[in-house]
Amino acid sequence: MNQPRCTGFESNLGQTRRSFLNRFAMGVGGAALAQLLAPELMAARRLDQGVENRSDLNSGVLAEFHHPPKAKRVIFLFQAGGPSQIDLFDYKPLLIEQQGMQLPDSVRQGQRLTGMSGNQASLPLVGSPFKFEQHGDSGAWMSDLLPHTAKVADDLCIINSIYTEAINHGPGVTYMQTGSQLPGRPSIGSWLSYGLGSQNANLPSFVVMITKDKGGQPLQGRLWGSGFLPSRFEGVRFRAGKDPVLYLGNPDGIDKSSRRQMLTALQELHQLQLDQRPDPEIETRIAQYELGFRMQTSIPEIADMSDEPDYVFEEYGPDAKNPGTYASNCIMARRLIEQGVQFVQLYHQGWDQHGSLPSGIKTQCRETDQPSAALINDLKRRGLLEETLVVFGGEFGRTNYCQGKLSPDNFGRDHHPRCYSMWMAGGGVKPGTTYGRTDDYSYNIVENKVHIHDLQATMLHLLGIDHERLTYRHQGRRYRLTDVHGEVVKSILA
Repeated sequence: MNQPRCTGFESNLGQTRRSFLNRFAMGVGGAALAQLLAPELMAARRLDQGVENRSDLNSGVLAEFHHPPKAKRVIFLFQAGGPSQIDLFDYKPLLIEQQGMQLPDSVRQGQRLTGMSGNQASLPLVGSPFKFEQHGDSGAWMSDLLPHTAKVADDLCIINSIYTEAINHGPGVTYMQTGSQLPGRPSIGSWLSYGLGSQNANLPSFVVMITKDKGGQPLQGRLWGSGFLPSRFEGVRFRAGKDPVLYLGNPDGIDKSSRRQMLTALQELHQLQLDQRPDPEIETRIAQYELGFRMQTSIPEIADMSDEPDYVFEEYGPDAKNPGTYASNCIMARRLIEQGVQFVQLYHQGWDQHGSLPSGIKTQCRETDQPSAALINDLKRRGLLEETLVVFGGEFGRTNYCQGKLSPDNFGRDHHPRCYSMWMAGGGVKPGTTYGRTDDYSYNIVENKVHIHDLQATMLHLLGIDHERLTYRHQGRRYRLTDVHGEVVKSILA
């Protein structure tokens, strides 16, 4: 079994490395020692106070921003399944003209296809059946599936040249959220919490919500997990209903005073253990129990939307008063960032339209178009958009050819990683911009490629973080969100 390299820290523990591991289970002891030796944990400092205070578990590892931030917070509207760029943002009239013709080999260039369409005898091109128009002073192209988003076109930066190496959902979503196609890395929200800490001691800095009652590819908790970072940086999932955070309330027969006494006694026991074994995970448990106690008051207050005026619900659409819907989650996201939550991740499933795309994508847009545009307007009205980065998009795009049988009124599209569209707004992004260009088939990028790591680097840059300098030492090397590459897309910065 490979053990972390010794750095001389054992002498501070008053015991040898061997005795330390003997007192712990071998696996747990090695993991704890690896975290003990992480220099980042020993140097954590409050960003807003600029002083060293390792006991303050609301602090981040960065003593100060790497450069002045444009954004203070992020709302990531993740559309799981892969929305079709051809039917939303990337207008390609040539596909309509060549409807039913075969995808040219010169365009495909031998690209790997999924097993779902790779064995098809033919790959007939299929254009979008939806009408496209240009909108706003920026002249952004959008289909008639997005009438509300079209009205905020001049607030958006639409990127039509996103690409990824992932061709299937599991690796694709993992790549977008963690910077790696392989499970086990920290999510982007966890990296942000690790770097910047928390702005509100009564709320988690990283919150996740999933639209209820939606089918589609499964979403595992590791997508908002902390990976090899300390577990206190993991995202907290909010659910619909009276108990947004599971197990937060007191059991029957336990009042707040009794809970306080129990936590105080438990903290004393943890402190005794911590005095004997300086393990950061013990500190994490102490902090998380205390955060849970404080959230017993803060979460019900923030989840109670009775103070929202009727015009807000009307603006977000007919689903807005139904907890757990995408519209309701968008309102909750705004309420959370108002209270200091730094990273809010919304997942909306159902975009994986291998068949029946015309009807399926209409449903998806009906659920997401109005709330997404309303969120932009709501943030702008409250003076929050300028310092809030909003991101909309999925893990990859869809093919320009039909998966399965092409009929006059029905078709499907397969996964397409080589180009797709996302949009960003607020938080230092240049508004009224369309960046990047694909070929006439929406198959290959011909101008201004933006890799997944470039997008992640740009997001961190807007938050005042140099993506190459926010690192964590694990298993003998330093890791970062963007792994070993990624460049800030400076052309889209305001």
